[in-house]
Amino acid sequence: MSDPDPGGSGQDPAAPRPKWSRYRPNRAQREASPDQAKAGGPPNRPGERPSFLVAGGPDEPDGSSERAIDPELGLGWLGSAGDGGTERRGPTVRAPRPAGPKIQPDLVGKQRLQGSHPGDRYVRVIRQTSEDFERVGPGHLVATQGAMEARGSVGRVVGRIKRVLIGAPLSTAAAAHERLTKLKALAVLSSDALSSVAYATEEILRILILAGLAALSLSLPIGAAIVALLIIVGASYRQTIKAYPNGGGSYIVAKDNLGEIPALIAGGALLVGYILTVAVSISAGVAALVSAVPELHTHLVLVGSGFILLVTVLNLRGIRESGTIFSVPTYLFIAGIFVMLVIGLVRNALNGFPVQEPSREAIAGTSSVGIFLILRAFSSGCGALTGVEAISDGVPAFQPPEWRNARTTLTWMISILAVTFAGITFLAHQFGAVPLPADEAGYETVISQIARAVFGGTNAAYYYIQFATLAILILAANTAYSDFPRLSYFLARDRYMPRQFTFRGDRLAYTTGILTLGIFSMVVLAIFGGQTERLIPLYALGVFTSFTLSELGMVVRWQRRKEPGWRQGRIINAVGATATAVVAIVVGVTNFSGGAWIVVILIPLLIIGMRGIHRHYEMAAGELATQTPTRSEEIQHTVIVPIAAVNRVARQTLAYARSISPNVTAVHITDDESEIEAMRAAWNEMHTDVPLVIIESPYRSLVTPLLAYLDEIDKQRPDDTLTVVLPEYVPRHWWEQILHNQTALRIKAALLFRPGTVVTSVPYHLERNDGSPSGLTGVNRRL
Repeated sequence: MSDPDPGGSGQDPAAPRPKWSRYRPNRAQREASPDQAKAGGPPNRPGERPSFLVAGGPDEPDGSSERAIDPELGLGWLGSAGDGGTERRGPTVRAPRPAGPKIQPDLVGKQRLQGSHPGDRYVRVIRQTSEDFERVGPGHLVATQGAMEARGSVGRVVGRIKRVLIGAPLSTAAAAHERLTKLKALAVLSSDALSSVAYATEEILRILILAGLAALSLSLPIGAAIVALLIIVGASYRQTIKAYPNGGGSYIVAKDNLGEIPALIAGGALLVGYILTVAVSISAGVAALVSAVPELHTHLVLVGSGFILLVTVLNLRGIRESGTIFSVPTYLFIAGIFVMLVIGLVRNALNGFPVQEPSREAIAGTSSVGIFLILRAFSSGCGALTGVEAISDGVPAFQPPEWRNARTTLTWMISILAVTFAGITFLAHQFGAVPLPADEAGYETVISQIARAVFGGTNAAYYYIQFATLAILILAANTAYSDFPRLSYFLARDRYMPRQFTFRGDRLAYTTGILTLGIFSMVVLAIFGGQTERLIPLYALGVFTSFTLSELGMVVRWQRRKEPGWRQGRIINAVGATATAVVAIVVGVTNFSGGAWIVVILIPLLIIGMRGIHRHYEMAAGELATQTPTRSEEIQHTVIVPIAAVNRVARQTLAYARSISPNVTAVHITDDESEIEAMRAAWNEMHTDVPLVIIESPYRSLVTPLLAYLDEIDKQRPDDTLTVVLPEYVPRHWWEQILHNQTALRIKAALLFRPGTVVTSVPYHLERNDGSPSGLTGVNRRL
């Protein structure tokens, strides 16, 4: 149905048809006006420029009148010659806008062509060439790498820096090519567990030495118990990998089989564990460096933070590239440790080691050997098991067949870890290695002491071991950088963490998770002074809590599904659950005063926070599902336009506002009483029916009076959609932005949380040498 009132004058449709008067268009409108005569008005006279027809208002004088509508404001009579040539002013109406060519949303043009015969017509489809998009089908476009290029100068500079640091963007289709082979996966996902041999034995000895030198002999049975526990946990996770080929971390297993709260406990425990993994690995790596370069002893936190930053940047480059980078130091460390063990065992069998002279404090001791001390030493040594879950959680990162390759890699890791941990513990006992306080000058790690004894001093082989240990301990944090973002993705997917954790960056890495892990790891490292011995009491509790919940979840799964081999699988996982539960209790009790209490408090707080996030997303989903009007006639706008002065910017912003609704009000807020009359006079010269409200602000505030005025308007028309249209200056250069008062930005920030308010920014780009007297370009020339 056609509009009964095309001029927007508000006249009764049954009233006599008003006379037409001519509107002189601008150039863009003239080019689109050959068919204007079809609108219902008289055609153009021969030789006359095209013009548009505007229905006269009810107060238009009789007779032949001609008026022009302000092409910038889009409304109002600027002049009307009546009888006698006197100038008359009248109410405003909007000019009908000529229909331009219809856009093609899928970037396909259609051209109607005439054939050689009168009845021949055909349509030719023209696919527009674009470097930014590829057309897949009707309404389906794929953005190319060209669409990712920044348009502004600052954006281009930032983009170049990103390319240097993390490389060029990868398309999602390249994700399949970013899978890991077994050899790379062993380096990427096992570096945490394999590197723990550098400090696990030392932490056992650090507790036993409290009971004197004689108590160090207990390191052998404690080490044997830890190896047995390692084999049990490894066998249990082999079952999990097969049952969950798409990733079977503790959170996934607990969520599927135990419910929400156990899953969140496991997820929270792992998040804390991964942060501590980075802090412990980096601090232990710095300790290895300090053993070789004692001058760095006073800069533990600074050096450690630098290494965390390095690993963060490497992981932002993507998983395949980080796997290539990390494979070399991982295998150099494994080779070096095996060579050291072989030479050490041969020397021990032939001649024995020169026993190190212990300190008097080590001989005397300060505690007695008891079950509590033994359990505490055992719990400290269980740090060797941290990182075992990484392969189970990272199954999707393997090349097909994923679960088979993951199980093979897990077996390799358990075997290497068991042999190296047992060998280092044995050599430390035979050599008589004694742990030294990390906060004292001359600190040397147990690995450093063993290497110096095996290789006969601080020669090239000794430094090889030290720097290989440094490298793998720093890169061991990469395991957490693989699993923390992936676990965060699962939690965010289930609406327990912010949605930002589900987004992948340019290199297919979960950028938000990687950056979050890096920041919190630096904070923890700084709080504990970069000392490994202070971090260990916090470390194992969260890890073994997640182990236990994962094993219990597998027991429930076997019992419920009764798949082939379910009895054997249930026994294996039940033994693993029992063992890890006992260890978790031991770790919590023996290390509670040493820092485990922090984890005991932190995990429940994380659970409360995650449940709060989940409730928010559920509530938001319910609100968004509510039926809202979709037809334009169901939405009525009340438009407010804050203006600073009567200029071209204000006039064109008002023109845009009138295109939304006839119910427009301009608002000017000032703290200068002397400019009110000048503002009113300038406004009256426009001869517009848009009302101007001047608000005097004696307290010199701009935003607060505007908000109060909007509240009053809202009370008058509570069912309308209140729309605030803001003119906004956009300087040519980024540094010119500071020369403007950012009023529009302040208003937008204030209106962001005001319900029922739509904020529209009309940008005005300030440029030079464009031939326009105002220096404005962009949107304003199209209004």
